[in-house]
Amino acid sequence: MSSLSLAGVTPAEGQVLRQLVRGLSNRSIAAELVLSHRTVESHISRLLAKTGCRSRTQLLLWALAER
Repeated sequence: MSSLSLAGVTPAEGQVLRQLVRGLSNRSIAAELVLSHRTVESHISRLLAKTGCRSRTQLLLWALAER
């Protein structure tokens, strides 16, 4: 996902996004990255705002297109 830095995605948001692409739920992402699920929700909310996506599914499709 080389274009992620161009979209202003932070390293932490990038980690969450990579886990989202793997198909993990917020709670699974939190467990995998040793974060609270609220932190994961915050990262996803910021990713949605930065990318203009309206849903997790749209964000996932955006991430796949950026690969």
